[in-house]
Amino acid sequence: MNRVASQHFGEIELNHGRDHNVAAKHELGGQTLELDLNINAHDHFDEAAMHKVDYRLRFLPELVDEVREMIAEELGQEGTSPQEYLNFHCSALKTETLQKIFGVQNRSQLTPDVFLKALKLGHVGIFPGQPERYFVLDFTLGAHFTDEVLVASADEDGVVDDEILWES
Repeated sequence: MNRVASQHFGEIELNHGRDHNVAAKHELGGQTLELDLNINAHDHFDEAAMHKVDYRLRFLPELVDEVREMIAEELGQEGTSPQEYLNFHCSALKTETLQKIFGVQNRSQLTPDVFLKALKLGHVGIFPGQPERYFVLDFTLGAHFTDEVLVASADEDGVVDDEILWES
């Protein structure tokens, strides 16, 4: 059995011929998030592929910043997933929930900046066998509040797809 060491995932078995998912915790900007490395049975996953995953994760902060900028832009556009997510989750909140999630007392204080501050990256799926959807980033207002997320993806070169989705 060939194995390779990953700085994020520990020892990873190579070319194992079956679907494999390896989970890890990662610290980013003072927040802990989940990383999932998803290897399909038919993927050619070798030492170079593992090193590429570790290398690409070094640029995760920049990728997150880019996605946050896209979300901020879309919050001001009618009919976009981020705007609909904000409206759906924040339209009828009680004062205590506004305070707990967003740190504000009333709905009028819930600006796009306040919303963006509350929106956290909670999970990153990594799919080395899918170069066009290599990273899948899930942003949430918190699992204790909602199980729905805003999802952005980036290719193997870190280029973010221009569509942000709202998923359950």
